[in-house]
Amino acid sequence: MPSFLFWLFAIVMLVFGALVVINRNPIASALSLVVCFLGLSALFMSLDAFFIGIIQVLVYAGAVMVLFLFIIMLLDLRAEERRKMNWVAFVGGFLVAFSLLVQILAVIGGTRMAKQAFPPLASQRADDVRNVGLVLFGNYNLPFQVIAVLILVATIGVIVLSKRQLP
Repeated sequence: MPSFLFWLFAIVMLVFGALVVINRNPIASALSLVVCFLGLSALFMSLDAFFIGIIQVLVYAGAVMVLFLFIIMLLDLRAEERRKMNWVAFVGGFLVAFSLLVQILAVIGGTRMAKQAFPPLASQRADDVRNVGLVLFGNYNLPFQVIAVLILVATIGVIVLSKRQLP
């Protein structure tokens, strides 16, 4: 992949990732997250991780975002629109995020590995799907199942909390 495309997809991810946080409308924020996922998928494709790139589109940009949009539609969006912007919290959050960025850049700049070029990857043809499946269901089977139950419980909780009470 030419470096121009890498920088294009990286900038798309950063811009739309920032829009996820900045947007006041939850639906626009969720759609910005979809574009961010698509940019991430393109970066995975550039690393020859085609399976991970396709799964990124199918699972995250497809199924998870449909679930997020479904849950957002169940919430009362008019109450969110009436809320005023808390500028003290906004400035405080910006300062914390900026200080975290400065700290990360200082740590990365201080490492010796950050100053040298990354060696080229060995080009070998391996079965991507088989390797991911073996690792996922072999080494990470329990965390995979726990996350699935956690997402199910969170979804049921949102539906119960957003259920309208009849007078």
